[in-house]
Amino acid sequence: MLEFARWKYVIVATVLLVSILFALPNVFGEDPALQVVRKDRAPMDVAAEQRLATFLGERNIQYNSTFVDTGRLMVRFDSVPMQLQARDAVNEQLKDEYITALSFASRAPAWLTRLGLRPMPLGLDLRGGLHLLYQVDVNGAVSQLLESYEQDFRRVLGEKQLAFLDVVQITAGAEIPNGVRVLLAPGTDAGAARTALRDLLPDLDVQSVNLASGPAVQAVLTAAQIRQRQDYAIQQNLTTLRNRVNELGVSEPIVQRQGFDRIIVQLPGVQNSADVKDILGKVATLEFRLVDTQGSIAEAVQRGRAPLGSKLYRDKNGQPVLLKRELIVTGDQLTDAITAATQDGPGVSVKLDARGGAQMLKTTQANLNKPMAVVFIEKSRETVEVGGKTIERDVTDQRVISVATIRGVFSNQFQITGLGQSEARELALLLRAGSLAAPIFLAEERAIGPSLGAQNIEQGVKALVVGMLGVFIFMVIYYQVFGVVANLVLLANVVMLTALLSMMGAALSLPGIAGIILTVGMAVDANVLIYERIREEQRNGVSPQTAIRAGFEKAFSAIADSNVTTLVAGLVLWVFGTGAIRGFAVVLSLGIVTSMFTALMGSRALLTLMYGGRAKIGKLAIG
Repeated sequence: MLEFARWKYVIVATVLLVSILFALPNVFGEDPALQVVRKDRAPMDVAAEQRLATFLGERNIQYNSTFVDTGRLMVRFDSVPMQLQARDAVNEQLKDEYITALSFASRAPAWLTRLGLRPMPLGLDLRGGLHLLYQVDVNGAVSQLLESYEQDFRRVLGEKQLAFLDVVQITAGAEIPNGVRVLLAPGTDAGAARTALRDLLPDLDVQSVNLASGPAVQAVLTAAQIRQRQDYAIQQNLTTLRNRVNELGVSEPIVQRQGFDRIIVQLPGVQNSADVKDILGKVATLEFRLVDTQGSIAEAVQRGRAPLGSKLYRDKNGQPVLLKRELIVTGDQLTDAITAATQDGPGVSVKLDARGGAQMLKTTQANLNKPMAVVFIEKSRETVEVGGKTIERDVTDQRVISVATIRGVFSNQFQITGLGQSEARELALLLRAGSLAAPIFLAEERAIGPSLGAQNIEQGVKALVVGMLGVFIFMVIYYQVFGVVANLVLLANVVMLTALLSMMGAALSLPGIAGIILTVGMAVDANVLIYERIREEQRNGVSPQTAIRAGFEKAFSAIADSNVTTLVAGLVLWVFGTGAIRGFAVVLSLGIVTSMFTALMGSRALLTLMYGGRAKIGKLAIG
């Protein structure tokens, strides 16, 4: 007798029903939509939804429907021209309140959306949008770390009352600065200075050195510490770029690392690249410093350098400002920043972490009625010609954006004033998203139009349909009824694969469609192995039911070996690949799992239902 345990039938039926449910949203297709979010990050509500609806109606912009999805307003349209018209209208007249992004909204029934079921997201090559490749200045990350060490060394030596002349970065046997040197004042105990620095940063190797100018102590980073800092910069930049993309309100973005020092940013539906690049690529942070009221600004400008312990800056109007070198708080210690209306006009309300709040409290207590400045630091790269050759150089713009007198004691929450409306909004966005741990520079930019994406979808689906149709016809002609069973199993395989991609939220791209087609071929291969084994058993004279059972049992090892080796290759592609290669690897790996299940469990269940309950079978319809 040919048997198949009931619990296995239950597993097959349950998996198939759940797969159909999760794959169902992909059947209904999508409409072009406009995603609208508030610039102050507050969730969209019914009042905002009604206001946008009235706004579009007054301008005769026709739309299908509106709904709020996880705090974002989605407006569905019949056509792309209407979608673009609505975007331009909102961006032109409501740009101070809302951020828009081109998107797509599923036409699936509301009950599917309420269950949390969504269609699988589409990659940039299918959706259309903006592809940006950024180069990370990992050496700049090391320089930033050394700058922080400089400040820490100044602070701890001052607290220990150990006199020093200056703290500078050094290059010790390397092409880039990799250490910090403290030039000590005559008579200063070098051993005490070395001990103070070691207690501050025990991981650093601090040594005493004798220079022509006098005694000094220095700390040099090891190769492992430099690599650790570079890796940290990449990971921190990934997090910051993701935060900035989220602040822009882009739907279904992709931000991932490529190679050692590059980051890919893919923004489906985005076409206005100028604004996006301006926000994403800004290497901006803040520094809070006390104003040097004792030094002479005129003398510093005339001499071209500030007095010892101070630094010369310019404000946004180009006027010189003399600030103390000791930092109070940096942008890394900010936890939140939002635009706020103050008595002095637009501003930014800032919150600090515990360490920053404690330092700000200590500073304001000791410096009441003294001025404090906010320095905005932005890094960029420019192309210049030197000696007839075109080179790129890094440019750092440091300007004082606010100077205010400390009127009271405060700690972790205060306001930055003296800004324009647009300045306050942009500064709040950059600070809220976090500062980049290292400068990034645009290495490649590609824009993919939505029409090209639609063409890719059409051609990809056509290739899948034609390929499956050819397989179906061959299987029916060559294996007759068993071929029909194989075709049903193949359809179930595609449904399961679609469901898994939808559940995981894995973006489908053109290589992913190729992976689905390959999966179909591999699933057919498994069925062919089983069916040929059944034919062989029949030629050996065994009964039809015994032939079916033996066909599945004896073909299992060959199927498992071939699929496991392919799965290993898929995992290697996923681990070491990037972008489209990783997308292909995900679909291929998932397809192996689903094809194994459908070929071994699904086919066995169907054939047992057809032949298992019959006492006597004359011949199998297997061709």
